[in-house]
Amino acid sequence: MAAAVTTSAPTARASSFNTESYVDNKRRDDVRQANIIAARAVADAVRTSLGPKGMDKMIASASGEVIITNDGATILNKMEVLQPAAKMLVDLSRSQDAAAGDGTTTVVVLAGSLLRHSLSLLSAGIHPTVVSDALHRLSLRAVDILHRMAVPLDLSDRDSLVKSAATSLNSKVVSQYSSLLAPMAVDAVLSVVDPAHPDLVDLRDVKIVKKLGGTVDDTELVKGLVFDKKVSHAAGGPTRVENAKIAVIQFQISPPKTDIEQSIVVSDYTQMDRILREERNYILGMVKKIKATGCNVLLIQKSILRDAVTDLSLHYLAKAKILVVKDVERDEIEFITKTLNCLPIANIEHFREDKLGFADLVEEVSVGDGKIVKITGIKDMGRTTTVLVRGSNQLVIDEAERSLHDALCVVRCLVNKRFLIAGGGAPEIEMSRQLGAWAKELQGMESYCVKEFAEALEVIPYTLAENAGLNPIAIVTELRNRHAQGEINAGINVRKGQITDILEENVVQPLLVSTSAITLATECVRMILKIDDIIMVR
Repeated sequence: MAAAVTTSAPTARASSFNTESYVDNKRRDDVRQANIIAARAVADAVRTSLGPKGMDKMIASASGEVIITNDGATILNKMEVLQPAAKMLVDLSRSQDAAAGDGTTTVVVLAGSLLRHSLSLLSAGIHPTVVSDALHRLSLRAVDILHRMAVPLDLSDRDSLVKSAATSLNSKVVSQYSSLLAPMAVDAVLSVVDPAHPDLVDLRDVKIVKKLGGTVDDTELVKGLVFDKKVSHAAGGPTRVENAKIAVIQFQISPPKTDIEQSIVVSDYTQMDRILREERNYILGMVKKIKATGCNVLLIQKSILRDAVTDLSLHYLAKAKILVVKDVERDEIEFITKTLNCLPIANIEHFREDKLGFADLVEEVSVGDGKIVKITGIKDMGRTTTVLVRGSNQLVIDEAERSLHDALCVVRCLVNKRFLIAGGGAPEIEMSRQLGAWAKELQGMESYCVKEFAEALEVIPYTLAENAGLNPIAIVTELRNRHAQGEINAGINVRKGQITDILEENVVQPLLVSTSAITLATECVRMILKIDDIIMVR
């Protein structure tokens, strides 16, 4: 007994370490649980906006700006998320937006469901590393299943491209205009595909110009350029030019200023006259040089240091019958020169005819309560296109732009990876079924984890049915049954409120959207599972 009481100091320290490590584990579990709960809260926030019958969110900022949308990436971007693990879900939807452009809500809902099932595995005493490794194997297997389900597509099959763009638009606020916007998105992307690099599409070559007035029905695809500006006709210059020779200039047609800030005092009228005369001659000299090349349309870049044009220079340009569009943004110059197939001119001395662009018509058009400038019939036009989006109010125009961007991304996905897959929850149920069968072949803990995660994938069809006001349990059970009988394309038809062959209903999406959703969601969940402590640093 005495021996037990007089334990040596090292053993006492060891036992105290043991108790400490136990407390530590509790803390780790708490941190992990807090992370999972925070991330799930973010996923639940966007869950109701999944699918064609999903609800929209109204986002009000402190400055009074209001946005109405059901695009997952937009909702999460505008949310103020403070918890670090929850921020990972915001980044997750952003990376899905970059990789595929569509499926931003799906990927977050999927990650939320995987986290919920991870929590039940962790509470059953399975180690996070085991759960994480099982999830990795599951994602590889799931992508393989998706590839086997996919249907190859040819880019000449315009109908299939339009169907997949329409499927993307069906869940948006502007879904009633999908018959107009879907073909527009397909034509826009196909017109910018470079035959030399057929699998690369740069969406910066599709410019979206928003103009208030009219309805979304008035949206049009313009083969050329559109400027949301009026022609500068202060001095009665032309507003319509045929057989235009267009110059994009980056210098100012105004009297020069000194490089340093200084004032010049003129005490004599004759000197003052001389200054004004010199200014006139300087500007006139510039205008004559411009006119000598045959140029009759000027696009002038916005200037910070001094006025790009003055009333005097506008007067001379109008006399020379030159149409002027001023205040062209610096970041638009690259797009404009690519479209017009011309070079920007940085100095009047370099103003030569070989740097000009040619077009059949440049005109000012009245649109709604404003005016725009249209350049059409461009000679040797670059691979770009412009979409003029119209709408009755700013909220509708902004949402139409976001929806159109998603549709463009969907077509871009199909150009990059030419496979289609059924929508309507069909791929998720098929993955869930096949992974459930695969789990029975595995051994030990891994089998248990895979079975749990296979069930987690059912959240997508469940949520689709729930948002459409159907009975989710009955629908998902029926869906499982149909897939077990070998109907791999059976999915939820939310319009009819029943289960049909979703490929025949033309509800299709690119394979890339589904595969990137699975890989990104599992990657994000694995990262959250591996975190066992949050350390605050100053």
